[in-house]
Amino acid sequence: MNELDHANLMLSWESAAFATGPGDRARAEAGITAAYEAAGLDAPQRFLWVESPAQGALAAAVLAGNAEVLREAGIEVPDVPSDAGASVRDAVRTRPWEAARAEAHERLGNREWARSWSRTAAPLWDKVQQVVVRIRQAVGDLAREDGSRAESVLRTATLDAVLGQHDAPWLAQFDALGTPPPGLAEAARNAGWWWPYERLVIVSERPSELHRDEPGRLHRGDGPALAFPDGLALHAWRGMPIPDGFIASLTRLNAELRRVMLEVYGYDRYLEETGAKPLHRDETGVLWRIDLRDDEPVVMVEVVNSTPEPDGTYRQYYLRVPPETRTAREGVAWTFGIDAADYNPLKQT
Repeated sequence: MNELDHANLMLSWESAAFATGPGDRARAEAGITAAYEAAGLDAPQRFLWVESPAQGALAAAVLAGNAEVLREAGIEVPDVPSDAGASVRDAVRTRPWEAARAEAHERLGNREWARSWSRTAAPLWDKVQQVVVRIRQAVGDLAREDGSRAESVLRTATLDAVLGQHDAPWLAQFDALGTPPPGLAEAARNAGWWWPYERLVIVSERPSELHRDEPGRLHRGDGPALAFPDGLALHAWRGMPIPDGFIASLTRLNAELRRVMLEVYGYDRYLEETGAKPLHRDETGVLWRIDLRDDEPVVMVEVVNSTPEPDGTYRQYYLRVPPETRTAREGVAWTFGIDAADYNPLKQT
């Protein structure tokens, strides 16, 4: 495979991993059926589509005999066909996975296998795993505080899923090596997580929304970074989980606590989150203002350290200055205890 083909393959699988909206259900079901047939199993008799991995995990927990545990935790138990049969995940995903990996590893050897992984699967792995881990946490969080057993049951149910589009790193690796397990790639390009049983397959839709920053981390300031049709939603800023409405909540805190929260959250993140506009900028820095209800405004000057960090970057600082400050120079001068007219540094430090 030449470099252009490899690049196109990776773009294709990254697109599949982070695709949103309904996939082609017929193609997803055909891929899953092919995986059953390759495993020597009868085709599933029924496909049950759900709107998120949370609904899929709930259904899987019921099929595992944990309906009462869910009820005790105050969770509404879904109706699931009782004749689904046993889980066949090992047959349709784990064993073909291991066979494909063993064949490629034997053919390539340790060193070439590692090189292939670092070139193909590794670039996607961390980005996808971030999403997978957050979804599993969100599913477990469906249980109330007094529902620790239910939380364990739900998280276990997520481990029983085939990850569909989120199996993209492995499937990209197998695809590049010419050893894709039958059917799984087609399913992954058209569906989210799925749970295979002897006669039934529970299949989750893909997310309805997905927002990421340039490095590929979950990121959004005005809503969920990841959301599913049923309302399951994850909020994140630069990959870090944040509560829904965190920014808005700052305006409802008392003045002292609000100032503390601003410092913890980070002035730079808050300024970007709220779409704040600079009051003034000059060669000394940028002057910002945050108006707060029932409190004096937070005014700060953004400056850049002229001495580079060990990695070559230049660190930004936000210096609190009096609310009546009108220019960046005036703000910087104030931090030195002098007037703006007297602030003429020979060299910035």
